[in-house]
Order: sequence, then structure tokens, then C-alpha cells
Amino acid sequence: MKAYQIYFQKILNKLQLVQGQSSKIETAAHWISQSMANGGFIFTSGTGHSHMFAEEIFYRAGGFARVVPILDDGLMLHKDASYSTELERMEGYAAQLLKDYKITEQDIFMISSNSGRNTVSIEMAMIAKEHGAKVIVITNLNHTQSVDSRHPSGKKLYEIADLYFDNGGEIGDASVEIDGLEFKVGATSTVIGVTILQSIMVQATENLVQSGIQPEVFSSSNSDEGEEHNESLINKYKGVIKGL
Repeated sequence: MKAYQIYFQKILNKLQLVQGQSSKIETAAHWISQSMANGGFIFTSGTGHSHMFAEEIFYRAGGFARVVPILDDGLMLHKDASYSTELERMEGYAAQLLKDYKITEQDIFMISSNSGRNTVSIEMAMIAKEHGAKVIVITNLNHTQSVDSRHPSGKKLYEIADLYFDNGGEIGDASVEIDGLEFKVGATSTVIGVTILQSIMVQATENLVQSGIQPEVFSSSNSDEGEEHNESLINKYKGVIKGL
């Protein structure tokens, strides 16, 4: 097979692993639908490339309005990618980031980290739990169990979570070997992680509708009716959700 065909096959195999975690998807969806019904918020974070998971469900067509992404320039890649790697290992930085956010027992905190070993994500999970929020984690069990934690507690992110998902990734994330090249190519964590996230969200939405609750969901701003609908949600939460 050609390299892209091998990549396709690996993705399909990992999606089977996601389907095998269906009971966890239903549990996470139940927690989120309960949170939305009770006026809670979904906080979400990730460092490095994992920050994409926070953006995936924030201000997104078909996504819940009450999503609060923790998007910090220093932990993302667009300003200084190499420095973000240093920063995600820094003790105390998570507390500094979260001091301006009010997290309660009605909320859900979703954290994505492929390695699950770095201090910032681990401390975020600890802080969220201290405030009573349920913590849901997406990680790579194969990778995280092969490395040591960088947090003083010695714990990995999945060990702190109330519920965790395995993205089934390779150690190091890249998955395809190319003859003549020393390192693998073709990361899989984003494709699989997004599938997990959106599976949870669509099920949570169905749960709400079936219980008689009309969820606050964004539409496409590129349709005439969607723009008007979204504007009302933006006006409602503009001063409540940072970054909206």
C-alpha cells in the first residue's frame, strides 16, 4: 500500500477503538447534558497542538454556546512554538491562568493531552476538581504509560481524571513508516480526538432534546438565519465567556 493508504487504515483502526469506548462516551454525554441543563459551562484546554481541541468545540456551528476555552498565547504555537514546550512544564502556571475563571461543581472541564505528562494540564485538572467540576481527559494511553510524569505528584493526567479516553495513538503520535526515513510521519491524535469530542457533544445534545430542553447551540454564521441566531447568543454571553 502507498503511505496515504496505510494512514487511512490506521485511522480506521483507531476509530474502532473509539467505538469500543461507547459507554464512556455515553457517560461523558450524560454529565455534559446535566451540566447544560443546570446552567453549567464546559471549560476546555490543551497545550501545544492539543489547544486545537479547545477551539474545536468553541464558537462552532452545531456546538454549545456555553463553552469556555482556556486559550493562552504562551501555550499555543503561533508566537513561539519551542517556548510553549517549556511553558507547559512550568509549575504554578495553571493556577495563574485559571485565577480569572469561576469554576463550579455544575461545570465540566475537558482537557486534551497526548502525553498526559506535563505540569500545566495536570495542575488544571487538579484545580478543576478542587472546585467540584468533573474532569474529562483525552489522552494517548500507549504514550502516557511509557513516560514519567513531569508533575511533582508523579501522576499522569488520566490518573486525575474522573473519566478518560484513549485516542489509541502511537508513542510520539506519528504513525506511518516511510522506507529511507528515520522517523514516522502522519500524526493521528487530532483526527481521533476530535471524533471523540464531537461524539460526546452530539450525544449530549440529543440527551437534552429528548428530555425536553432546547439546548443553546450555535448555527452557521454564514447563513442568514444563523447569523441572527448566533448574535443573540453572543450578546447573552459576551461578558461571561472570555474570548467570545
